[in-house]
Amino acid sequence: MNKEFNITGKCIPSLHYMVDTSAKLKAITTDYIDKGRYFVINRGRQFGKTTTLSLLTQALDDTCLMLNVSFEGSEALFESFVSFAEGLRGIIYKELKTKRSRFAGIFSKCPFAPLSFMDLEDRIQKLCQKSKKPVVLLIDEVDKASNYEVFSSFLGKLRDMYLKRDEQATFKSVILAGVHDIKNLKKKIRPESEHTTNSPWNIATDFTLDMSFHPDEIKTMLAQYEEDHHTGMDMDAVSERIYFWTFGYPFLVSDICKIIEETPLAWDSNGVDEAAKYLLAKPNLLFDDMVKNLDMFPELNSMTRSIVLEGASVPESNTDQIINIGKMYGIYRADENRKIIIANRIFQNTLLDYYSTKEEIKGIISRYLCEESQFIQNGILDMETVLKKFSIFMKSEYRDQDSGFIEREGRLLFLSFLRPIINGKGNYAVESETRGSKRMDIIVFYGGKEYLVELKIWRGESYEASGMQQLADYVKGRSGDKAYLLSYANLQKSPRQGGWQTIDGINIYEEIVAYKDKML
Repeated sequence: MNKEFNITGKCIPSLHYMVDTSAKLKAITTDYIDKGRYFVINRGRQFGKTTTLSLLTQALDDTCLMLNVSFEGSEALFESFVSFAEGLRGIIYKELKTKRSRFAGIFSKCPFAPLSFMDLEDRIQKLCQKSKKPVVLLIDEVDKASNYEVFSSFLGKLRDMYLKRDEQATFKSVILAGVHDIKNLKKKIRPESEHTTNSPWNIATDFTLDMSFHPDEIKTMLAQYEEDHHTGMDMDAVSERIYFWTFGYPFLVSDICKIIEETPLAWDSNGVDEAAKYLLAKPNLLFDDMVKNLDMFPELNSMTRSIVLEGASVPESNTDQIINIGKMYGIYRADENRKIIIANRIFQNTLLDYYSTKEEIKGIISRYLCEESQFIQNGILDMETVLKKFSIFMKSEYRDQDSGFIEREGRLLFLSFLRPIINGKGNYAVESETRGSKRMDIIVFYGGKEYLVELKIWRGESYEASGMQQLADYVKGRSGDKAYLLSYANLQKSPRQGGWQTIDGINIYEEIVAYKDKML
């Protein structure tokens, strides 16, 4: 059977092209399971948690007795303590019947009385005593249990068994997998008035392994595909470009590859850029889930908007609940300077589109975009004309605004202006690393070409000179020779002219966008 790229459910090595995660599985085994850790693999939606548990089960099946449990579709388990104990007994019985049938009888149904938590604990101890191999319990889709007190009691039971592991037989390791961590599970279980970060499972070890896919890991999946299809792709270049858009988010990595194969697009950097455009345009439950979480948590929404549109510099904090929620849902990550940024460029563009479509400016913008031909000539985007037209738009509609408004809304207004011009034929990416310096670098992709546009607020001649040099150096670092600068300036204080200039061999076009420009 021909393999394919999979974006739904568990990945199976014999059926799907997959990243080689053997190093990650070894790290989980060595750093957590071999040391008898109880821990939670909590990552965002579609981050490969179920696939990881499946591969871990296969890798350890010769050395451990692996009990793989899922709470997917098992809501009835949580109706009572009895139903949970009996339901879990039945799940473990089926697992043992398949894997270690000689132990299945330990978890056979009791004909005389309902199973209690104490009876369940006794059976677990008996299994662990009889098994010559250490027993490892894996529970997937733990979020399904998060609203039920009975599950909190079960966590407490596991905790008690862990603390008595020197006195009685018990699981060597317990792994829970889901989006939420144990602290957030506990907050969902307790009434609002009793919220606390204390957990009935406070013996859990923090799971810090990076589960995103790095370029060398993405390359292992491309190598499998190349062996079957002989495309002649430059696997280093393609894997780096996929990483550029996804930052290794597993679902996004596979989806871009799937789009390239099925469209079909070229297996090169341009093909990856086109696939990212397709991905952003199609319906996606992952994006829907991200928007739902923003709507659910207004403070998270406000912080995210500030990061995306205002260039807010948010330092990483392990005690900030909003930051932790954003990281838990996979929306945020910390950069090398421990600043909170959006997790990847795909999410970043999704959020930019989300905020721009919520604003009531599309009708105003449409009056300035009546003819596509003024921006596109022979399939080439005329970025100079785009910036000039945007400047006219700003002078006409927003010239009486103050600098605070420009800092809050200037980026959104430009991206809202740009989107319909390149919509369906081009794409853009925001360089988030530059946000903390009150500037935004946008890379626009159109017709196989890249256009670097920097947005900034003009703050004086000295800042202008150093900013121009920084931009020129940045363009050189990307092996380019041209860039565009959009400067928001208060022309009441200091009238300025834009135009082309050359800095160290780099051609830079600057367009001045006036606010507080009542002289015009």
